[in-house]
Amino acid sequence: MRSVLGFLGVLLAVIRAGHALSCIQCVSLESTYCIGPSVSCPPDNVCGTSYTETSLGSSVFTKIYVRGCFAKNKCNLQGSTSVINDVMRRIGSTCCEINNCTPSKIILPDASTRLNGLVCRTCISANSGWCDTDNTLQCTGDENMCLLQTTSITGAESKTYAYRGCATKSLCDIGRQTEENAGQKVDERFTCTSGTAGLYSGLTLPLIAILTTSMFS
Repeated sequence: MRSVLGFLGVLLAVIRAGHALSCIQCVSLESTYCIGPSVSCPPDNVCGTSYTETSLGSSVFTKIYVRGCFAKNKCNLQGSTSVINDVMRRIGSTCCEINNCTPSKIILPDASTRLNGLVCRTCISANSGWCDTDNTLQCTGDENMCLLQTTSITGAESKTYAYRGCATKSLCDIGRQTEENAGQKVDERFTCTSGTAGLYSGLTLPLIAILTTSMFS
């Protein structure tokens, strides 16, 4: 019986390996196009693209376009965050499931100026994984959650930063994601609350951040 189970386990591993996709891996900071080498993906991953656009008012000042291997729950994502001084970050992703395929064009969510009644704390820290403030921001459109996002970049260039603001639930649902490309590792964590706790409780978000860190460390 053990030998049969062992054989089935090996067979299952071979089948999974046989279904692993190869995807183009690249990054562009200038456009929604890039080309790079084909890499083998982990089992159950698909080929994906993501595009992040950060704007100040009507002016776009950063673009990040990424192609590579994506977990399926990171596909077909649309979301946005807003922070102090009219800075908005819009994110989208698409996927496909054929070797080295090109996913469909990404459509970012529309920017909205319609106030939705939620107010969140807002701050930016360029050198730390934490920030706190009494400054607030009136949320708009579908950004109906208060967000603390921390980003840690390691590799040839290392950096840690954090910000608070308004966010769509679709980004909050990510929880945590890690990407590696060209020797750089980017680890992002999204910690969210609904309005009152995010704005008025000085302990809620720090506690959640600590618990989240403990769970994933």
